[in-house]
Amino acid sequence: MPAGIRLPGPTAWTAIGVGALLAAIAFAANGGLRLGETTAVEIALLLGCGLGGAGAILTTPGRGRWWGFGAVAAFALFVGWTVLSITWAVNPSDAWVEANRSVTYLGLMAFAAALARVAPRQWPGVLAGIAIATVVVAGYALATKVFPGTLSADELYARLRAPFGYWNATGLFAALGVPACLWLGARREGYGPASALAYPAVGLLLVTQLLAYSRGTLLALAIGLIAWFAVVPLRLRGAAVLLVGLAGALPVALWAFARDGLTTDRLATELRAPAGHQLGVLLAVMVLVLLAAGLAVTFLTARRPLPPRTRRRIGVALLVALALVPVGFAGHLLTTERGFTGSISHAWTTLTDPEASTPPNDPSRLTAIGSVRSRYWNEALKAFRDHPWRGVGAEGYATVRPTYREDTLEVRHAHGFVVQTLADLGIIGMALALLALGTWSWAAARATGLRRRDRGLPYPPERIGLLTMASIVVVFGVHSFIDWTWFVPGCTAIALLCAGWVAGRGPLESWLRAPAPPLRGPRAWLRAPAPAVGALLVVALALVTAWAVWQPLRSLHASNDALARLEAGDTAEAIRLARVAHDRNPLSLEPLSVLAVAQARAGDDQGALATLREEVELQPGNPEPWVRLADFQFNRLGQPQEALASLENAVRLDPRDPETLGAYLVVRRAVEGDG
Repeated sequence: MPAGIRLPGPTAWTAIGVGALLAAIAFAANGGLRLGETTAVEIALLLGCGLGGAGAILTTPGRGRWWGFGAVAAFALFVGWTVLSITWAVNPSDAWVEANRSVTYLGLMAFAAALARVAPRQWPGVLAGIAIATVVVAGYALATKVFPGTLSADELYARLRAPFGYWNATGLFAALGVPACLWLGARREGYGPASALAYPAVGLLLVTQLLAYSRGTLLALAIGLIAWFAVVPLRLRGAAVLLVGLAGALPVALWAFARDGLTTDRLATELRAPAGHQLGVLLAVMVLVLLAAGLAVTFLTARRPLPPRTRRRIGVALLVALALVPVGFAGHLLTTERGFTGSISHAWTTLTDPEASTPPNDPSRLTAIGSVRSRYWNEALKAFRDHPWRGVGAEGYATVRPTYREDTLEVRHAHGFVVQTLADLGIIGMALALLALGTWSWAAARATGLRRRDRGLPYPPERIGLLTMASIVVVFGVHSFIDWTWFVPGCTAIALLCAGWVAGRGPLESWLRAPAPPLRGPRAWLRAPAPAVGALLVVALALVTAWAVWQPLRSLHASNDALARLEAGDTAEAIRLARVAHDRNPLSLEPLSVLAVAQARAGDDQGALATLREEVELQPGNPEPWVRLADFQFNRLGQPQEALASLENAVRLDPRDPETLGAYLVVRRAVEGDG
């Protein structure tokens, strides 16, 4: 090797690996709504975590406690209740898919906790990897604006939503990277030029959030940053990174807000491209300017550190400026027509009234208060009141929502973890979720030194890193309260990686005063074979779980093959493939629907009728099988009375759907005409 050339160290490789993994999850899983992409990611994570967990069991030191086990076990109870809800779910097929997602999340958190025990010194690589992944994804999202003809020719909306297909997920993914970048830029140790990269990184992440028009992610980030600045003793350094990054991001975002080519929905690509190219130039200039500022600040503070008195004065000035923000806001409300009290009351009504108008889908929504979430929350709480203890089953909100809705929108999630959990899993599920949160919070307080007994302990770099990870979890948790980003694997993976690592690190005083014990070698396996047996069990469990996760997708593929054979006129093969799909996923309606169509085309009307009735028996609380049964009874069998009875059940379950109501009126007129 030539002199002067150094290969990346273990921490650098960890950063590259973590960054590549998190970015791959974000791009591959998208918004978590496509079964094919989500299943592939879940299987890969389960197998990877299984192998990694087995390696952790084999190599972890024999002595010492498995810190974080309580937090993981409490989360496992919640996941177990989610899996168990399949047995009573209103839509057991969707509950199975959600159970697969939850089990995968459990595996990821457990693996992170084990990794913190096996490789505790790699925490800088984890944080740097999070920063890398969020910047890469945010850079791609912005590139879809800069090069619309190449990357987003079919995009209908001006709000930034790539690669998740959902703007709030894009904003949250960027927000999760900001605390990691603050740590990178504010740390006292490490390579100076690398720390300077945090400045343009924060600028890119903030621009991404602003162009996504995501108020929720800005609120979550603000609360997470308050937590970071409250517990991390690098406030001035962190404030420099944040304020410089914000100073670069705001002008770019405000310029973009004033361009129709970047803020108008359903605009042709040729009209979006010029503004996008200009945005690219501004982003490049912003990155260069922020990088230069970061280098200047980094080297100046390294060569001429500020004296304590100056640091205190700057800190006081920042606190005063921060305190003046709510004072100025209150003063502004006093000058409005409604006054302070009236403005607060109006804002609360706008935020909580299900009938309140929603803000437009343009930059003005960043300063608006209204939201459609109150409508979804109200519907979820109605479902909870009707099924208080165990809920309607995992992911059941989408199926029961038509019973309570006042509109005709198709909505899959309640846009809030608490209300969705209450509707889907009831009081028991919510209690288990709170138990998991409380157990993790205690483990996090123990690991980061936030307990009263830890006062006075020093702040080594690792403690600051763990506090940063905890702040990232806070950002995710706050946003999950007001949105459905729990279902987006890319965002959730970052939060669970940090949550598991923090919980698995153990009490601050334990690792602060004692070095990490050496890892177990192969010779130790012969003397004590129990770890090898445990590792084999973990791998076997991962394989079995991955197989179970794969079945809904295998069933869907068989159903699609059956439809293809049906279109080709091969009804016998279509029937066989539909039965195969049903065997792979006996909880899904899709194979039965295809089977009924194939049986009807083969002339087996009674068999098709029996299959449609099996659909209704499988999901009696779902209006869709009732509508299909009524259609077959009326149009195929000529049984208007039976069809009317089926449609009455469908209308009871979905009284707002215009097609169901139209079919009901047609059949009712036919029945009354016969009478």
